[in-house]
Amino acid sequence: LKSNPSNNEEKEAQTQLMKSDELQRLHSQALSAYQQEDYEAAISLLDEVLAVCVWDAELRELRAECYIKEGEPSKAISDLKAAAKLKNDNTEAFYKISRIYYQLGDHELSLSEVRECLKLDQDHKQCFSLYKQVKKLNKQIESAEELIREGRYEDAINKYDSVMKTEPDVPIYATRAKERICHCLSKSQQATEAIKVCTEVLQLEPTNVNALKDRAEAYLLEDLYEE
Repeated sequence: LKSNPSNNEEKEAQTQLMKSDELQRLHSQALSAYQQEDYEAAISLLDEVLAVCVWDAELRELRAECYIKEGEPSKAISDLKAAAKLKNDNTEAFYKISRIYYQLGDHELSLSEVRECLKLDQDHKQCFSLYKQVKKLNKQIESAEELIREGRYEDAINKYDSVMKTEPDVPIYATRAKERICHCLSKSQQATEAIKVCTEVLQLEPTNVNALKDRAEAYLLEDLYEE
């Protein structure tokens, strides 16, 4: 402006300056809302800023944190994936994505993302620790599924018992393990046990189709046709 003042350029520059002041104000308000744990308000403010500052990785990471707190993991993953692309060597984003997938019970995607973190930094302590855990769990689940395909139901039950011991703190893995144990018991005609385990699963997930089908098979073995 100083080098080449003209009405048009001055008008444009003033508009941009006002816009930038407004965005800084919204950014400050978003940080304040986040610190006060008003995550819904923070998301709304960050939406406005990110509509203009599309390539800001740190703002995306902040909004992802808000989404996690608000129980919207898929939206958090979307922001973190963008942040991983926008910022070089963003190990933290890959670690967070992997943790979210793990908590959701998607061990395969969790393993894939934590490997991306270790490609960037093989000495990353958090990623390496998570990698060891997910890899062990993934291997046990794959092994159990292979045993089911081979019709070795008793061995598969033992393997899924190991899965529950490997991950006692994330409930989804125990539920999935019990669902598969219920299937194995039904297939190996251990009707009473199958009904018991399937019922445990259905108390947690009343619309679990697999558990309903397997329990129905077990009821047939017991001649409980109404059930």
